[in-house]
Amino acid sequence: MLTGAELLAKVKDLGDVSKTYLATACGYVSKKKDGSDRVNFTAFYEALLNAKGIDLGGGSAGVGKGGRKLSYTAKVQGNGNLLVGNAYTAMLDLQVGDEFEIKLGKKAIRLIPVGGEEEGEE
Repeated sequence: MLTGAELLAKVKDLGDVSKTYLATACGYVSKKKDGSDRVNFTAFYEALLNAKGIDLGGGSAGVGKGGRKLSYTAKVQGNGNLLVGNAYTAMLDLQVGDEFEIKLGKKAIRLIPVGGEEEGEE
């Protein structure tokens, strides 16, 4: 996904094209579980505004419910569940019904989108 000056240059170079083509050409697209493309318009427009020097605050800037800063930590609950809050799923543009494969490592849990490629081993 292009950001900053690269994003602005690409948008200028493409000129008068559809919004879908523009966001896709700048890399703001992901695969749905059925293999079709999902254009991430929100992430695209936020990046475009940031590139133009406009910071809306909140959004994907690390602020969760009630304006609290995200801690990027999670606790195992009393019932044994591990909860990932909606602020994190919103940052990743996850939708209801998205599925993940669970990979267990040494004291680590990795969630890989079903049908997606796993990134480098950590």
